[in-house]
Amino acid sequence: MEPYTINEEPEGYILFTINRPEKRNAINDDVMNGLRDAIDRTEESDAKALVITGAGDRAFCSGGDLSVFHELRTEEQAYSMLSKMAKILYRLLTLSKPTVAVINGAAVGGGCEIATACDFRIAQKGIKAGFVQGTLAITTGWGGGTMLLEKIPTANALKMLMEARVFTSDELVDLGFVQSTYEGAEENRWREVLAPLLHIESEVLQAYKNLLLQKWTDSQLWERMEKEVRGCAILWEGEKHHRQVELFRNRK
Repeated sequence: MEPYTINEEPEGYILFTINRPEKRNAINDDVMNGLRDAIDRTEESDAKALVITGAGDRAFCSGGDLSVFHELRTEEQAYSMLSKMAKILYRLLTLSKPTVAVINGAAVGGGCEIATACDFRIAQKGIKAGFVQGTLAITTGWGGGTMLLEKIPTANALKMLMEARVFTSDELVDLGFVQSTYEGAEENRWREVLAPLLHIESEVLQAYKNLLLQKWTDSQLWERMEKEVRGCAILWEGEKHHRQVELFRNRK
């Protein structure tokens, strides 16, 4: 089974689906490469938008695959992986076309970082999501903290990051993390929420997105994300992190 799919939808957008439901759609190197390919295809095509979701009905994305990434022990090893994904998410963040995360199941850790990199987050009612990295004695490592502080009120962003817990879909709406919700697992439910965006001409959508991109260029957003990645890599090497990862993996 392919770890991801990329489909050009008739409504005029590209749909990237993380296809590892048996791993709760955890991210490995193949999925990273697939997301980069989806960004390339969206950029080079006539598609109006890029939509990201997860296969199955349990998880949007459970973050990095610990069965793979727990083998990264040192700061240098961690930085290699973290910086690769951070660069991909920065490209997603700064894509000149609108991007949408359809959170159709649990989104934790790096899954929330991927969702944060998107312009809009549509969530199925009843899902839970949160930046749980703190429970593993690290910070967000793909630039998610820096991006979140750009997206929602500061106190709300710090609450999500510092409490390191999952929030309900209603809480996520109140915090400003989720813009729209839908009921039911059928794809047509979230497609209905997406439809108004796709009725607008591409040139208009890109013009508005470019206003935001200019702001982020001026504020040196990538440089700030890079510092976040470096800081996470340092914590990654620490014994506290490795101990918490082992405890988490032994609970499963």
